Amino acid sequence: MSNMEINRVLAQMRTINTELQPAKQTEEVAGANFSESLKQAANQVSELQNNASNMVSQFETGATDVSLAEVMVSMQKASLSFQAMTEVRNKLIDAYKEVMNMPI
Repeated sequence: MSNMEINRVLAQMRTINTELQPAKQTEEVAGANFSESLKQAANQVSELQNNASNMVSQFETGATDVSLAEVMVSMQKASLSFQAMTEVRNKLIDAYKEVMNMPI
């Protein structure tokens, strides 16, 4: 996966996050929205993976309404979204470790 694809997915996630949050919020509400945004992103990744799995099953059983191209595209979307979510998780963990290692 290229850096460009990761940056594009991260930009989309940031756009969704800013659309979900009103202009002025308290820190508590902002934290809840961030948490909700992460849950929503994880649910979308899960949905894409389930959709890809269902399409694979349909193709394997010989369903005529599912083409190989559609199956491959859905599998790539699921893979890309999972990799992007993993990168976001890794960045969050790195940021948490950095904050925990700051001197008081």
